[in-house]
Amino acid sequence: MKHLRFILAIILMLFVVIIIVQNHGAMSEQVAFKIDLRFIKYTTSAMSLYFIVTIAFLFGVLVIGFYGIIERFRLKREIKSLVSATREKDKELNSLRNLPITSEDVSPSQVDTNEEE
Repeated sequence: MKHLRFILAIILMLFVVIIIVQNHGAMSEQVAFKIDLRFIKYTTSAMSLYFIVTIAFLFGVLVIGFYGIIERFRLKREIKSLVSATREKDKELNSLRNLPITSEDVSPSQVDTNEEE
């Protein structure tokens, strides 16, 4: 499985390199963004599309990373509660297993007569 992951990672990197090389001219183009609202007018300096794509990618990584951290803490809390519930149930089961045996002797004839009734 490790080898398959490694091979897929290499294929993905090769695919990315091919896309970058084929689109180098278009991605090197300089663009500027404008915000033109009633009360806000702002224009950014010229940036290459490579920079914009990289920033968008890193922003996505951060958002998904924070989501993953939150999900991990939620799952840890759920695991902790399930483990404590399991321990409580194990204690209850062990206490039921260790109940003292009654001192009354039950003979086989008493069992047969109770079953017939």
